[in-house]
Amino acid sequence: MRIANLAGRLHLLTEAGAIDVADAGGGRFDPDPQQIYSQWAAFRTWADSAELPPGRPYDPADLGSPVPAPAQLIAVGLNYRDHAAEAGFAEPEGLPPVFGKFVSSISGPRTDVRLPEGDVDWEIELAVVIGAAASAVAEERAIGHVAGYTVAQDLSERRLQFSGPAPQWGLSKSYAGFTPLGPWLVTPDELPDMLSLTAELNGETVQDGNTADLIHPVRRLVARLSEVVTLLPGDVILTGTPAGVGMGRKPPRYLRPGDVLTSTIDGIGTLEQRFTRGLHGPTP
Repeated sequence: MRIANLAGRLHLLTEAGAIDVADAGGGRFDPDPQQIYSQWAAFRTWADSAELPPGRPYDPADLGSPVPAPAQLIAVGLNYRDHAAEAGFAEPEGLPPVFGKFVSSISGPRTDVRLPEGDVDWEIELAVVIGAAASAVAEERAIGHVAGYTVAQDLSERRLQFSGPAPQWGLSKSYAGFTPLGPWLVTPDELPDMLSLTAELNGETVQDGNTADLIHPVRRLVARLSEVVTLLPGDVILTGTPAGVGMGRKPPRYLRPGDVLTSTIDGIGTLEQRFTRGLHGPTP
């Protein structure tokens, strides 16, 4: 199953097009896409059994983040072996670095992003969306708490990240527009166990990875995080990026005005960000 945020309203996506969930459900479900995660079990039961109207065509420009306002936006660093190596770190023996990003950085799948001063880097990531509260869950039950997956970019301003007496992980990755999500959410039953991730900059492949290379796969991340943090319905976990980021290149390479970055996870979809000069934030 695929769900999408179209012009701020929750839709089911079918081969025929988009179905407005609030309308099709007779008002049973809130049209706000974020609210569906607190009703995820009931929504899945309804969607799997309801007689749905035909889908309608939609404009991809209307797509927003399928998770526009999570209570918690959690990011995981150094979770691919090749990226840990290019960053100059040994493979983490325990849980890799975990940090929060600010929710105001979330945007939809197709955006223009104004570059702040500094060195802005790219990081394609598989994003996990929680569908049922998780606290101290066992690894073998962890996927039962996942609503689905979407594509993320964890854009990062490296000068700020490594300024000061300790790294500014969360702040440097939280400029407006620095966490595009989308283009929709896909439920786990629709996807294979291993997913390919590819980022292209102006048509050149800069990242080409696979979730088979995760140090801590999704089920382990959910279980380990839930030992400390109660994961809430609608929370988002960014699971890490494979090798190929700009900082790891010799010489380093960063985003510039006019660049176009596309980020694709097979079976899910593609993000597209265009970068402009000026004050930070997405352009209107």
